Amino acid sequence: MRRLFPHPYLSVLLVIIWLLLVNDFRWGSLVFGLILSILIPAFIAPYWPQRPTLRFGWKLIAYFLLVIWDIIVANIEVAKIVLFKSNRDLKPAWIAIPLELRSPEAISVLAGTITLTPGTVSCDLSECGHALLVHCLHAPDPDSVVVDIKSRYEARLMEIFS
Repeated sequence: MRRLFPHPYLSVLLVIIWLLLVNDFRWGSLVFGLILSILIPAFIAPYWPQRPTLRFGWKLIAYFLLVIWDIIVANIEVAKIVLFKSNRDLKPAWIAIPLELRSPEAISVLAGTITLTPGTVSCDLSECGHALLVHCLHAPDPDSVVVDIKSRYEARLMEIFS
């Protein structure tokens, strides 16, 4: 079974994403999604030998809900900035976030989370993988952004990917 599905979570995710992209459930689409979920992980398995250890449960659900909540709140904040704040009052900033995460998958989830949240974009990962460069639309206090990202996201991801 491990040879057929070397990365089972990726296989499930690929089927779900394929069905969402097709946007119309048909049995043929499901079968094609299953074929993709077997072929793609089989082709990338040699380049991804170790699978991340994930702790499924309440922490993962809580992280997902936190990210959804932060996306909603950030949308409102960005709308207020765009509608009511003049350009000269904006304080955009490039911020280097020092990382304690070492798993490439966890760092990718953190970078994706930051980018999904309106007003922030993950732009680069340091060569050694110990810092993430983030651009913020409005960051009057860059240090608080670092503390916020590390406490809200990175600490939780360290628990999930341990």
